[in-house]
Amino acid sequence: MTTFEELPPGETGLLSVRPGPDLTEAGYVEREYVARGTAVSYGGHEPADYATRVVVRRPESPGSCSGTVVVEWLNVSSGADAAPDWNYLAEEIVRRGHTWVGVSAQHMGVEGGEAPVGVADVAQGGLRALPRFAALRHPGDAYCYSIYASVAAALDEGPLSDLVVDVLLAVGESQSAFALTTFVNVVHEQAPVFDAFLIHSRGGGAMPLGEPGEAMDPLGYRGTRPVPIRDDLDIPVLMLQTETDLTGALRYLPARQPDSAYVRLWEVAGTAHADRYVIGEFEEFLGCPRPVNRGQQAYVVRAALRWLDGWARGSDPAPSAARLEVEGRAFVLDEAGNARGGVRTPAVEAPVELLRGDTEEGASYLCQLFGSTLPMDAATIRGLYPDRAGYLAAYEAATDVAIAAGFVLAEDRAEILSEARPELVDEAHG
Repeated sequence: MTTFEELPPGETGLLSVRPGPDLTEAGYVEREYVARGTAVSYGGHEPADYATRVVVRRPESPGSCSGTVVVEWLNVSSGADAAPDWNYLAEEIVRRGHTWVGVSAQHMGVEGGEAPVGVADVAQGGLRALPRFAALRHPGDAYCYSIYASVAAALDEGPLSDLVVDVLLAVGESQSAFALTTFVNVVHEQAPVFDAFLIHSRGGGAMPLGEPGEAMDPLGYRGTRPVPIRDDLDIPVLMLQTETDLTGALRYLPARQPDSAYVRLWEVAGTAHADRYVIGEFEEFLGCPRPVNRGQQAYVVRAALRWLDGWARGSDPAPSAARLEVEGRAFVLDEAGNARGGVRTPAVEAPVELLRGDTEEGASYLCQLFGSTLPMDAATIRGLYPDRAGYLAAYEAATDVAIAAGFVLAEDRAEILSEARPELVDEAHG
């Protein structure tokens, strides 16, 4: 049995750079809980007690709730809890009236330790370093899958007891996507808690089942054998991958698989594992040799959640997408110089910049994850567009094609159109 104790308002210890929507203005509240229970180990170890942190962002009025609960496996790649998919999905979650729940599933986020992948290069104290979380206890990553499942299963009797919960969606990005790969393939049959999975920017391998008392180091499993998602499940799984994920350090390409009845793979052209959308004005602090990726994956992630929610409710499945074209470990480029194939956003269909999932060789691991944006040759721009009006017409048409294909939402049309760069066309035409 999992119990919840609400904490008084205070510092969440949840890393975030992008501010996201104004929750108060949207009629949302944020609450934080200590969840306690007994977790099992899917690796055969004895059960162990836990006390972890759960963050809930929900409409204050039960009547405004959609019935969909998005449960994010919080990411600990930096050595502390972060919610990258909240950053990408917040606009869609709030406008639809969904509830978002962030679960501190892993040992690192609660107990702290060395940042595992060279992202921070410092020891993080974990949640327990904050006095308000002193009561937390994590028994080790042998129990992280059970903690995540147990918390999600008990939400409708705890923090969400006043809501009607129709659909539970599991989401996770990067290291958390490695974890969800294992959850889908190994744990779901034994703990069928979730109605669908959004696995965002996973690597080719999968996270191990873990050991008691220890945190798992992604360097130990990032390059392991390719692990496809099992295709004999009866719930939807949508994987969304960037260029960085396919051919960079995460090595997803060998695990690429065809779509099946309940599995979809979207590979998004011109995108990186992390990007300008997430880091915003703090980009300069990264110290990267090139400007970071300015692709439009955020809009595709929002569309993925919309499709997954409907699919889990019995509506049409998510559309299939073309794969990015790859020769060896290199992307085949289109006439403008961006990757060919995959899910196409206006930034690559009506381009004025080169959007890459990689950066200069020898750059820091963090900069590798953020990809890059390069200037497009002026002659190429002039060949594509006779003038500013021609570019804007092409960009608007590409936006409408992406919406019609289902990879961008109509609600995001104005926001995407605002990202057009006609000044670059003006400069090219001198």
